[in-house]
Amino acid sequence: MTILVTGAAGFIGSNFVLDWCDQLKEGLVSFDLLTYAGNIENLSTLDGNSRHHFIQGNIGDRALISKILKKHQVRAVVNFAAESHVDRSIHGSGDFIETNIVGTYNLLESVRSYWNDLDEATKKAFRFLHVSTDEVYGSLDDKASAFTENHPYEPNSPYSASKAASDHLVRAWFHTYGLPVLTTNCSNNYGPYHFPEKLIPLCILNALNGKPLPIYGDGQQIRDWLYVKDHCSAIREVLKQGKIGDTYNVGGWNERTNLEVVKALCAILDELRPKADGSKYENQITYVKDRPGHDRRYAIDASKLERELGWRPQETFKTGLRKTVLWYLENETWVNHVVSGEYQHWVQKQYS
Repeated sequence: MTILVTGAAGFIGSNFVLDWCDQLKEGLVSFDLLTYAGNIENLSTLDGNSRHHFIQGNIGDRALISKILKKHQVRAVVNFAAESHVDRSIHGSGDFIETNIVGTYNLLESVRSYWNDLDEATKKAFRFLHVSTDEVYGSLDDKASAFTENHPYEPNSPYSASKAASDHLVRAWFHTYGLPVLTTNCSNNYGPYHFPEKLIPLCILNALNGKPLPIYGDGQQIRDWLYVKDHCSAIREVLKQGKIGDTYNVGGWNERTNLEVVKALCAILDELRPKADGSKYENQITYVKDRPGHDRRYAIDASKLERELGWRPQETFKTGLRKTVLWYLENETWVNHVVSGEYQHWVQKQYS
């Protein structure tokens, strides 16, 4: 028996795969289409590991998914596969509809067909865990209570709308067909292998290269920041002991404004990689026009996960951010490869 992880070469997916193979003996099949944000180099330390198999493909390819499920006797699917960048969804929503909605539908149907043919004991133990986002809940006022699992869905971008739709499909396949599903909705992740279009890695790389650190609007948008390794441990707990059909919010209990985040990483860089002229990285902060439909605040109430499954994050924002900055400083080969070509063209277009 083994598990299948889709979107396994992306940021969160690859961290999950690496942690799984490091901590558990069960086999794992990594599956990824390898679009711009899917990097096979993220999994290079697993080369030669007999318990790990990588397969390139699309979650919408039912024949391929069905073949993998049967060949590897998959006992659980963890679905990370998604287009995930809000800015890209604003400029081109089609890929988000195709992957996040149509792709999830096809994946669910492939899994349901496989699950229906299992013997009763294996069928009972099977799980489909769908990884989603807090952005499906919309935006919060500054003093509003954090998102719970019962908060109504109010997506405000093409990205969050497509993820909300995928969440609803997963829920429907449980209630209609009995497919044993679990859903997690996480807050903003950060950490190793993060593609540098997102705030933290973008600002780390821009700072080191003497480029502007772009802050949307006034920089007072608030996010709950979750270190990616903590997110991975939460997913393992939900997969292990979560209640079928339930949703679990995963958060870091670390609300920060975007401006606070960028100033904090600048301070770490001042310490770890000081400029030759003694100037501060914070001087590179530049305010740019806010993006359309920019949610003001996200905040996750992860108390259900702690109460029912005993999970809490291990990293504070301070410790997690320092680990993240150190990782980028120590992995310049990975960074140089990722920031070449397509990424550079896109960033220049967005932030010039």
